[in-house]
Amino acid sequence: MPVLPSLDLPVSLPEWQGARLTELLTRVGATNRFWQGKFAQAGCDVSQVRTVADLVRLPFCTKAELIADQQAHPPYGTNLTEPVAHYSRLHQTSGTTGAPLRWLDTPRSWEALLGSWRRLFGWLGLRRDDRLFFPFSFGPFLGFWAGFEGANRLGNLCLAAGGMSTEARLRLLLDNQCTIVCCTPTYALRLIEQAQALGLDLAGSSVRGVLVAGEPGGQLSTTRGLIEAGFGARVFDHWGMTEVGPLAMEAEGDPGGLWMLESDCIAEVIDGSTGLPVADGAEGELVVTTLVRCGMPLFRYRTGDRVRGERGSRDGLLRLAGGILGRVDEMLTIRGNNVYPSVLEELVRQQPGVAEFRVFVRNERAMQQLRVEVEPVAECVGPAVDRLVDDVARAIRERFHFRAEVEATTGLPRFEMKARRFFREPPLPRVADTPGAQ
Repeated sequence: MPVLPSLDLPVSLPEWQGARLTELLTRVGATNRFWQGKFAQAGCDVSQVRTVADLVRLPFCTKAELIADQQAHPPYGTNLTEPVAHYSRLHQTSGTTGAPLRWLDTPRSWEALLGSWRRLFGWLGLRRDDRLFFPFSFGPFLGFWAGFEGANRLGNLCLAAGGMSTEARLRLLLDNQCTIVCCTPTYALRLIEQAQALGLDLAGSSVRGVLVAGEPGGQLSTTRGLIEAGFGARVFDHWGMTEVGPLAMEAEGDPGGLWMLESDCIAEVIDGSTGLPVADGAEGELVVTTLVRCGMPLFRYRTGDRVRGERGSRDGLLRLAGGILGRVDEMLTIRGNNVYPSVLEELVRQQPGVAEFRVFVRNERAMQQLRVEVEPVAECVGPAVDRLVDDVARAIRERFHFRAEVEATTGLPRFEMKARRFFREPPLPRVADTPGAQ
C-alpha cells in the first residue's frame, strides 16, 4: 500500500482551514481595496464566513479581473494587503495568454511559500543528500524560485543553471552528480535529445528523479515514459501558479496524481458553467483559495485548469487523479470532434521518431482544420520520414475520425519554459478575395 501524504495538523483539516480563512478575511477586510470592493459589489458579508462550508458565500475571482485591476491601477493593482514598501519580491506570469500579471510577496508571504515547498519536498521523498539541478533562466516568472530556496533552506545542494547552453547544463548536471532535475516536461525531453547527440549517458547518471511542472506532460503516459527512459529516473509532477504559489505534488508512493497542499489553501472542483461543486471523482475546474500567501491573497480563484478531484487520505486531502488534464478554454472542435491539446500531444508522441511538433488550426468554410508539423529525430531519414508522416496522420484519423494535414519539417523551436506548440492561423482567402481573381 502506498504511503499517502499527510499534514499532521493539530486539529482537523476543516478546522485548520476555517481558522486561517477567518484570520485572512479579517486582515483583508481592513486594508485590501480590491477585495473590499469585490465583496461589497457581491453583497457579501465576510463576517458570516467562518468555515469552509461558508466559502460559497464569497464570489469567484478570475485572472481577467486581476489583469484589468492592474491595468486600471498600474503597476500592481489594488490587491495589496500592505503598503507597497512592505513587499520584497516581484514575480509575473509569462503573458502567453494575454498581458502578464504581476505578483508581489511580503517577506512573510515568501516565507510561507518556502514552507509550502518544504512540505511538498517531503511528499516527493527528498533526501538530505539529494542535489537539485534547476536548468532554466531565473527570470521574473515564479518558476522554481521558491523551490530552489526552499530546498536550500533544507540544507540541500542546489545548482542554478541559468544563462547556459543545453550542452553546458548537461555537463554541469553530470559533473556534480545531481540527483533531482527540476524543469518543464518539454525541456526534460530536450536534455535527453541533446545528451543522445553528444553521446552522454544520462540514463546511467546519478539522477533519480525529474520534477516537472508548467505543462500537462508529466502525467501523459507517453511523454512521462520518454522522460523516465531517457533519464533512467522517476518523474514527479508538480502544480502551482504565479498567483497562488506551489500547491500540489505527486507523492513518492502514489504515482499518477497530484495531492493538493490544503494546509495552505482550500481547493474546490466546480462545474465551470454553473459554478456548483461537482461530485467526487467527476471532472471540473480547479478553484483555489490561498490561506498563507497573505500579501496578495486570492479567494475562490478560477484557475482555468481541468481536473478530476478525489478525497482519499486520512486527512481528507484532495487528490487530482491524472494531474492537470488541460485547460478549460483550450478545447478545439474539429469537424464535430472535441480535441484537447494534451490528448493530441499524447497521440503524436506515441509515434516513434518524433523529436518535436507543432499544430496549426484555421477556420475554413466555417469549419476548423488541423495542420501538424513534425520534426523527425536525427536518425529518421529518407523513406522513414514519409512513414512517420503517414503514421501520425493515420493515428489522428483513427482517434478523432477526421483527416489532418501532416508534414515533416526541421528546425522547430526548443523550449526552456512552457512550450508553445498550438497556433491559430488566419482563414484561407476565398477565390473571390484573392488579388487578381475574377
